[in-house]
Amino acid sequence: MKSNIATKIMLACGLTVTGLFGSLIGLPAKADAATPESLNLIASGKDFIGTPYKFGAPAGVTYAFDCSSFVQYVFQQQGVDLPRTSVSQSYAGEKVDKAYLSMGDLTFFKTGGSGISHVAIYAGDGKILHASSSKGVTLSNMNSSYWKKAYVTARRVL
Repeated sequence: MKSNIATKIMLACGLTVTGLFGSLIGLPAKADAATPESLNLIASGKDFIGTPYKFGAPAGVTYAFDCSSFVQYVFQQQGVDLPRTSVSQSYAGEKVDKAYLSMGDLTFFKTGGSGISHVAIYAGDGKILHASSSKGVTLSNMNSSYWKKAYVTARRVL
């Protein structure tokens, strides 16, 4: 009985210290809830599901997207200006730990080459909204083996 109480006290202290440490280094205590702004962003982006993929699609067009032109366009519709490329976008906003993703966060992946090569919008429930080279604009499970292995980082710009 005493060891159970001691274990519970140690766990409680550990959680308190972890929470305090997380706040001291600037980590949020938990993921932010979806906001009206992020819900609008995702709804707007979903309107383009099925739009074809075109590498190097010009900024501002809606007949085809590559990953970063899609993200740039959807965020611009919400009044947020982002750079054109996924690498440049990976420096926007604030870094977010994967465990604290919220709807509307930018997620970055290494799908080939030596660095970031893909950007998507976190849509909640482990899903990403993005322009896929094989499917065009689509929703994908970021916890699939492919996306899980390719994940690099995330940024919050909303």
